[in-house]
Amino acid sequence: MTQFEAPKRQIILDTETTGINPQEGHRVIEIGCVEMIDRKLTGNHFHVYINPERVVDQGAIDVHGITNEFLEDKPVFAQIVDGFIDFIHGAELVIHNAPFDVGFLNHEFSLLSPSPGTIADFSTVFDTLTFARQKYPGQRASLDALCKRYDIDNSHRTLHGALLDAEILADVYLFLTGGQKKLGFQGNTQDSQNEASNEVEKLDLNRSNLKVLRASAEELESHQEYLAALAKNGECLWSSLES
Repeated sequence: MTQFEAPKRQIILDTETTGINPQEGHRVIEIGCVEMIDRKLTGNHFHVYINPERVVDQGAIDVHGITNEFLEDKPVFAQIVDGFIDFIHGAELVIHNAPFDVGFLNHEFSLLSPSPGTIADFSTVFDTLTFARQKYPGQRASLDALCKRYDIDNSHRTLHGALLDAEILADVYLFLTGGQKKLGFQGNTQDSQNEASNEVEKLDLNRSNLKVLRASAEELESHQEYLAALAKNGECLWSSLES
């Protein structure tokens, strides 16, 4: 990074909702975000539970465990929206299955009067699901599947939770995009070790010359006999290369 480049700020984001489709009146009930600058967690996060002003579907409760009774005394979306926008403003949002979360958040914005706009007015978006499907075509790309692929421990994740999923997604994102194996805070000694592990190792220009071992006459003869045997079954590529 040159002295003129600003540090890259990313917000790893996840939501929980009352159901599947905002167009059917479903609402956001939890937002969890963690901040990352230059691929390191800063320790800053944004986490709220929200009263959706409607009933949570039982199927959704079975997934995230957030009940109607728990949400009764929580703030409504209009009460938390300014803090949320301030937290994500100017950052790249990293989201798994971004159309789902962005669609719900944009729907919440649209219900406000006046509406603050859409997510695109405040942040860009990186969808890890789309990226994973491109990187591993034909293979499962759920958050759990990627955790298994990268040996990320999510055994404590018995139910979905927005903040927990955001923290797990931060690990997954680093593996997907650069292979960094551990996630830490700025200034942590482990971070320096992680960064070093991602650097390209350069050969020592002062190293001694490599020793060249040439094939013996017997080895060359054996090699030619092997190529001749291969040629009996059709054209031998190696023979044509050596001719």
